[in-house]
Amino acid sequence: MTELTAGDLGSSVPRRGTRFSRWLGRRLLAALGLRITGQMPNFPKMMVIGAPHTSNWDGVMAIGMALALSIDVRVVAKQAVFRWPFARLLRWMGVIGIDRNAAGGVVGELTQLYQQSDQLYLCMSPEGTRAGAETWKTGFHRIACAAEIPVLVLVFDWGRGRIDVADWFQPSDDVEADLDRIMSNYHGVQPRNPRRLSKPIRQLAERPPAPVVDRAA
Repeated sequence: MTELTAGDLGSSVPRRGTRFSRWLGRRLLAALGLRITGQMPNFPKMMVIGAPHTSNWDGVMAIGMALALSIDVRVVAKQAVFRWPFARLLRWMGVIGIDRNAAGGVVGELTQLYQQSDQLYLCMSPEGTRAGAETWKTGFHRIACAAEIPVLVLVFDWGRGRIDVADWFQPSDDVEADLDRIMSNYHGVQPRNPRRLSKPIRQLAERPPAPVVDRAA
């Protein structure tokens, strides 16, 4: 697999960081025995999803990736956590506060945020929990469809020691077909904590891999 570095990113990708933060991210990933592989598409706005999420170390992995590549990736949290003395730190870290009771709900609020932004990479965990989710949440898909942005699929593979930028595509109205495409990237993945692997990924071992999808499609 081709290793991905900050120099490989296109001009449309939102950037954030310095030479020191890139060095820090690389050192962090090296300490964890990880590298970044794959190819990053050159889009100004994307919905980024990552799995499997079985440990707090997955978050450390994601932070290391963002630092090493100097990518400005945002995550969401309840507006209630934005209180002194943490509010300023959370904003600096790229955390976006959302009001779950707002008109249109989380999907409506984040769709509007995408529409108002020139550049935005928002990272979400479709599993929603580290404790072996029975199903995946599809809010990320509804947001991506409403905002008309691509979905980027990251694979957190601790066994192979890599974060793989595995796939990207424009979501369709057929959510089941899109989920099948996403899942096709997780055959053989080795999570940090196998006992907490979500059911949809566990079930992949019971069926053959799907045909390779042309990314240009």
